[in-house]
Amino acid sequence: MTAGALQRGLCFRSDPGMAGEMETRSRKRQVVSFFLCLCVSLVACETIRYSVSEEKKSGSLVANIAKDLKLDVEKLSGRSLRLISKSTKQYFELNTGSGDVIIKEKIDREDLCGQSDPCLLQFEIVLENPLQLYRMEVQIDDVNDNNPKFSKNEFVLKIPEQIPIDTRFPVERAQDSDIGTNNIQSYAISANEHFSLDVQTRGDGSKYAELVLEKQLDREEQAQLMLILTAADGGLPQRTGTAQIRINVLDSNDNFPQFSQSVYTVQLMENSPQDTLVTKVEASDLDQGPNAEITYSFGQVPERVLKLFQLNQFTGEITVLGIIDFEDAEMYEVEVQATDGGGFSSRCKVLVEIEDMNDNAPEVTLTSLSSTIPEDSSPETVVALFSVRDRDSGDNGRTVCSIQDNVPFALKSTLKNYYELVTQKPLDREKVPEYNISITATDRGTPRLTSVRIIRVQLSDINDNPPVFNESSYVMYLKENNHPGLLIGTVHAADLDTKQNAKVTYSALPGNIGDLPFSSSISINSENGNVYALQSLDYEQTRDFQVTVRAADGGSPPLSSEVIVRVVIIDENDNAPFILYPLQNSSSPANDLVPRSAEAGYLVTKVVAVDGDSGQNSWLSYQLLKATDPGLFAVGLQTGEVKTSRPITSPDSVKQKLIVLVRDNGEPPRSTTSTLNVLLVDGFSDAYMQLLDVPQEEEQQDTLTLYLVISLSFVSFLFLVCVVTIIAIRLYKTRQCRERYVPSSRNFYFEPNFPTNPADTSVTGTLPQSYCYEVCLTTGSGTSEFKFLRPLAPSLPADPSVSEGSVLDSQINSQLKEKKESLRE
Repeated sequence: MTAGALQRGLCFRSDPGMAGEMETRSRKRQVVSFFLCLCVSLVACETIRYSVSEEKKSGSLVANIAKDLKLDVEKLSGRSLRLISKSTKQYFELNTGSGDVIIKEKIDREDLCGQSDPCLLQFEIVLENPLQLYRMEVQIDDVNDNNPKFSKNEFVLKIPEQIPIDTRFPVERAQDSDIGTNNIQSYAISANEHFSLDVQTRGDGSKYAELVLEKQLDREEQAQLMLILTAADGGLPQRTGTAQIRINVLDSNDNFPQFSQSVYTVQLMENSPQDTLVTKVEASDLDQGPNAEITYSFGQVPERVLKLFQLNQFTGEITVLGIIDFEDAEMYEVEVQATDGGGFSSRCKVLVEIEDMNDNAPEVTLTSLSSTIPEDSSPETVVALFSVRDRDSGDNGRTVCSIQDNVPFALKSTLKNYYELVTQKPLDREKVPEYNISITATDRGTPRLTSVRIIRVQLSDINDNPPVFNESSYVMYLKENNHPGLLIGTVHAADLDTKQNAKVTYSALPGNIGDLPFSSSISINSENGNVYALQSLDYEQTRDFQVTVRAADGGSPPLSSEVIVRVVIIDENDNAPFILYPLQNSSSPANDLVPRSAEAGYLVTKVVAVDGDSGQNSWLSYQLLKATDPGLFAVGLQTGEVKTSRPITSPDSVKQKLIVLVRDNGEPPRSTTSTLNVLLVDGFSDAYMQLLDVPQEEEQQDTLTLYLVISLSFVSFLFLVCVVTIIAIRLYKTRQCRERYVPSSRNFYFEPNFPTNPADTSVTGTLPQSYCYEVCLTTGSGTSEFKFLRPLAPSLPADPSVSEGSVLDSQINSQLKEKKESLRE
């Protein structure tokens, strides 16, 4: 068929004479007629019609819809091509790979449609992506496979003699299940001299025959005639059926029964119960006696009518015998024959009109369904295509289709009795993941009948929700000096989407902790949001820091959100107190002078310390750990002040060594010690100053001793020489010191004119003849310029007076006090 023929919607019919040839071609389609137009997006289109002969074998080809609809065969499977039959029984099946429609089960047109013509089987071809619907009809062509058949093999006619010529006698009509030319086309009667056969055509095209009397009957000559009635159809090959007519010639009966009406029209409600009176026919005969006795019988009626109605042969009442269904037939034509006792008969017609009852609920047939749609589907997106059918008629067959109000969907009417279920409002899977849509179809009959079809529509997820942290910000605490890899805390974000769109990954945005990037100190598990410390952190360097954590989902494109995580470092007691004063790393220890006249509570010095920790870890307490005289001094617990706890007495040692313990309040506590050297002095003189050099001389002795030990281990002889040399040097130094003065660069001076022996002085004085002064200098002033460059007084005679000795003492004390005050300043 050409494309031009498709566009013009031309109809072609095969030549019946070629049926035999076409029968031999297996699996070759016979296209009788079709109208084709392209249907795009469910726009109404003409019905495409094919034809196929009945009794075809299973597997016979009907049509190739891919070729007829100009579809790409390779894309058929991807478009979910399918065939949806309108009948309860599947007569056809579709090969989705080739587009061939083939016969699934052998079709008997007579069982399927009876005498209805044309006999059509409807189905629909549905394609998706995009959604397209094609309505198909297959006309089942009749094959002459049924013989004409009479209801009885023999019919008896009682005809009175002397009946006028040309009197007509109806004969039984044969039944042929085929239609058209395959139905009965002619009647014939066996040769005889009394009757001829007149074949006539009814308004519906059916043939019927009447016997016409050609020659007067004479009962005396022939009381009975036997005739053969033959019915023939018009099929190829022709089929026939026969019946015998036996004519009994009766004695004269000159009146025929007469019906009161030639046509009876009655209405009967479908589903009427059995024995319901349909109507009553009445006939009368003017004859008397047996010739006036009338009996009723059905004339030429189909077999199905005999199953539905029964006739009382004596009363003429027609009653219901079977189930009356309006959907099977809307009207029945029943022929009733009245026969009198003389054999005369007449006929009338009874038209039974079936009134529809609303006994069929609407049927919802789903043609196409997208059970899953994206949640971002735009309005007017087609979700389902379905049809509604009600087998009733009139208002009983008119339907109204609706869905519930609380769903974002709507119904849209398309073709006749077809509806689209489309989206009407925006969808949100996170609020409602699926819908159960109840399609309610209601007819307009009385009472109204309703049917409900539930469609389940699921929403597929679209990445339209970013991850949301369960807190607006996070604060995590971490003890300093932590182990690397320690879990600090966890951040968590939830995504309302599903599957890959809800898979959250965590990451830290770039930033620094001091001079180092976050990545060197902090790590975040991308899957569970655990925050780990990669290295040990020090509270004294970093007390807290902030990091921005991003949570991103796995959608396309991915959505993300951010949160601030503040990490607070918790201080640990990892720093011992540090002594600020007095300095502990000086080359010479600090010395504090305390006058022996100091009372209890005298402030000697103050130990000052700090702690690098914070909080209670930095709270410091002081206590006297060790002292030359523990009862002489006391240390303030909180202040670190060193004070005398009692007055100084004469037995107290001049040099007091104190060890002060400084302890913090951490757990466990850490501590450090400070060593104080306290000198108890009556005044500042050379004798006291000499004590300052003792530690230095002792240090020199220790160094020399170390050298001696090393030398002794290598050279024994050198050791002996060194020992002798050292002893000689020491003796020499000691002699010179006694003869002249003390060899110190500090503040010692010896007057040679003073008497060397205290016994030489005759006058009692406050000082001996040889003495030293001791002064206290600042730390680091080991070689001070403070010296007595000359004697404070001239040399005294051997016998000085008491007043002169007193004057000398006063002068020395005066100058010593002035020097002490200058040193303190």
